[in-house]
Amino acid sequence: MSQGTLPAQGEELARGLKNRHLQLIAIGGAIGTGLFMGSGKMISVTGPAVIFVYMIIGFMIFFVMRALGELLLSNLHYKTFGDIAKDMIGPWAGFFVSWTYWFSWIVACVADIVAITGYVSYFNAGIPHWMPALIAALALTLLNLQPVKYFGEVEFWFAFIKIVAILGLIATGIVMVVIGFQNPDTGTTASLSHLWDHGGMFPFGLSGFILGFQMGIFSFIGVELVGTASAETQNPRKTLPKAINSIVVRILLFYVGALAIIMSITPWDKIDPNASPFVTTLAYAGFGIAALAINLVVLTSAASSANSGLYSGTRMLFGLSKDGHAPTQFSHATSRGVPRNAALFTCVFLFAAVPLLLLGNSVSAAFTFVSSVCATLVLFTWGSIVVSFIIYRRRFPERHAASKFKMPFAAVTPWMVLVFFVFIAATLLYGEDTRLPFLATPVWFAILAVLWQLRKRRLLREGRPLTAPIPVVRHPLDEDDDVIGMEGRR
Repeated sequence: MSQGTLPAQGEELARGLKNRHLQLIAIGGAIGTGLFMGSGKMISVTGPAVIFVYMIIGFMIFFVMRALGELLLSNLHYKTFGDIAKDMIGPWAGFFVSWTYWFSWIVACVADIVAITGYVSYFNAGIPHWMPALIAALALTLLNLQPVKYFGEVEFWFAFIKIVAILGLIATGIVMVVIGFQNPDTGTTASLSHLWDHGGMFPFGLSGFILGFQMGIFSFIGVELVGTASAETQNPRKTLPKAINSIVVRILLFYVGALAIIMSITPWDKIDPNASPFVTTLAYAGFGIAALAINLVVLTSAASSANSGLYSGTRMLFGLSKDGHAPTQFSHATSRGVPRNAALFTCVFLFAAVPLLLLGNSVSAAFTFVSSVCATLVLFTWGSIVVSFIIYRRRFPERHAASKFKMPFAAVTPWMVLVFFVFIAATLLYGEDTRLPFLATPVWFAILAVLWQLRKRRLLREGRPLTAPIPVVRHPLDEDDDVIGMEGRR
């Protein structure tokens, strides 16, 4: 198979993503919609300490991604972290991780569709809510039935829009601080001293700081998408390390930089928690269309999140089917490398947003609860990556030693991250809004446990392996693996 050719129907997926696609997908995954719309509320309950919250979370997520990067590059036959979990922890772990991640994204995608209708209402309140939901669901379905290069191109431009918006705010804010801008609402002068002049950087003490972690962790959901996308990327040995290593810089620039500028222009205790601080800051600068621009950015951000979720969920379902953990119909790819059946089945759930919007507030409240449960499940996904790495390092020390993309301080950092996740779980129990959803998550795992036993018994009864075997590499730089990366096969 020559470079750039596509697999035959029913074979595998195509490596159709380029370096620029993967880099921007990584950036888009690290910039959540919550940064634009939810940062005002987070500032109001945490104060300037929000900067340290994002720095610490970003620091820990970086190590999760480094672990994922080394694992993926240790064997290019890994398609997702579900494959890694089944190979390192066991077949049951691959089943749990893959279905949990698929379910989380399904619900998150429906939430994004609901959110899109709200942003459309800003432009025209007279449009029935079901109409933009239906149009968005159809558009996303059609997009996910195209070859992966089109997904990469759309995500490239979605991420580019978010980057331009944040860099524009930072550049504008720096000018306002330099010239000593006078805030017409608060009567204060723009200055970096606002970060510590209004009750210090920790105005709410330890409790406010902890609450910031409970809210901030969800801003990073989707950062792991770069690992899924790398399986369809040309030359992942070069592109994946670049994408992962830039995570720290992106967080410092987009989260810490933007929020520091916002609180320098408007003291944190004067920021409206119910409004986007991005809109307010740009409005102060004299940009009358700031609200329009930011709402467009958030609209594309929600669409980007839903698109990424569908892509990732489809690949998880494709992998589950290959393992015999989902119906075999989902394991087929078209001649253009598209897992069409898996994509159609996953996209069907998008249309649940239409009746949800028609049924009213009671259903929306229930959905908000389920969404919080699914958001909590991201800790399980990230934790599975770290646990898989610990097992990998013990089982294959020669692979770790030969890796050109080693996890930094590999003997210590995985355990440090796991302890941090336990801390995050404690903050979820501490917060009133997240306590009940967090306590409800065992119900999902109980359902999975029953389904796994049923699937396991069926596979054993039919004389089939509990998972599809993953080819074993002799060396992280195995010649066969390099051929896979060059020829675009998987």
